[in-house]
Amino acid sequence: METITSKLLFLFSTLCLLHANATDIHYCDKKANYAVEVKGVQISPDPIARGHPATFTIAAATNQELPGGKVVIDVSYFGWHVYSETDDLCGKSSCPISVGDFVLSHSQVLPGITPPGSYSLKMKLYDGNKNELTCFTFCFDIGFGSSVADM
Repeated sequence: METITSKLLFLFSTLCLLHANATDIHYCDKKANYAVEVKGVQISPDPIARGHPATFTIAAATNQELPGGKVVIDVSYFGWHVYSETDDLCGKSSCPISVGDFVLSHSQVLPGITPPGSYSLKMKLYDGNKNELTCFTFCFDIGFGSSVADM
């Protein structure tokens, strides 16, 4: 007997597989009026190679100056939370961030033992007073190639 949770996990995984284009972002709250608007996400390489550097570049715009803040990243694999990270906003972009367009960049080497497949990343940005500036998700793929043996 399938549970509602397993059906939702299957549906989410299927949606990630069908919409794995990194530029397809989805806001956590479609009705929210976020101070930061995400214009797109670029992933290099795409798909990501296990054991090699991957860079996520987020194009965004803000309607307020941002002297600093935090970036919170949560990664899920087939609906299961597998990784979290909190970083300084100024480590991902040049601060202070002026009103208008800006870019966030996050690079990471995924372990060679990382399972290949479709993942979902949720990113939240907070200002220095812990106010949420934006929250969005997107899917990305980790390829079947490259592993620890390739290094």
